[in-house]
Amino acid sequence: MGLALLAVIWLITFASTYFFIKHTWWLPVGASAAAAGIDRQFNVTYILMGIVFVLAQGALGLFVWQYRDRGSATKAEYSHGNAKMEVAWTVLTAILFVGLNLMGSPIWASERFQPAQASALPVEVTGMQFAWYFRYAGPDGKFGLTSPKLMDPSAGSEAAIGLDTSDPMAKDDVVSVGVMHVPIGKPVRVLLRSKDVIHSFFLPNFRLKQDAVPGMGIEVWFTPTRPGQYEIPCAELCGLGHYRMKAALTVDESDAKFNEWLKMAAEQQ
Repeated sequence: MGLALLAVIWLITFASTYFFIKHTWWLPVGASAAAAGIDRQFNVTYILMGIVFVLAQGALGLFVWQYRDRGSATKAEYSHGNAKMEVAWTVLTAILFVGLNLMGSPIWASERFQPAQASALPVEVTGMQFAWYFRYAGPDGKFGLTSPKLMDPSAGSEAAIGLDTSDPMAKDDVVSVGVMHVPIGKPVRVLLRSKDVIHSFFLPNFRLKQDAVPGMGIEVWFTPTRPGQYEIPCAELCGLGHYRMKAALTVDESDAKFNEWLKMAAEQQ
């Protein structure tokens, strides 16, 4: 039994290490300015914890084999442990975790505590069962008023988010369902809202995930760096239709392409 358990422990260890080194089931390609720093911190954490994991599992397998049952030839002994060794590995663990936290804090703070630039493109994102709605301010650069009392998903995209069409600033607002466009290289300031339950706005390629909470307006921002189309799933179980709650984010190659889409979206709503 000792040999079999040793084989299982080391097989799991070697297989896990192989998949890590080969980057199997890895992160999707990064498409934002913050992705490189987040990925670097992710790799450092995995490497350090991977070393600890391999050493611990290797030692566990060795001890399983070394102290296996050998019949009457061996005698079990009870030990109260070694206080010095327990203090040592507790201190080392604390240093490792605190050190990783200090290394990752600037990356987190740059995305969560620092506001977006004044020139950032504002986009209001509203989650409701089971779709994402995106609102752009239009030529005047200002969002029109909305009201929960005006929300009616059955009456079109504007009514779904409760847009007050009597407000002059709402006249040029552009509302899109399931489709979001942003220009490359320009910061995007997202204001997250939810109509019903908690949803989660998830951009895997941009290393961004933030819950949308009913009754709250939550701001996040990112800067796209790679043109293309990306999925926006809801990462929070939000009901029976959760599986189909997703949208498409297109990073346009230029401001002109983005403005062209925005004009077309305004004509179609």
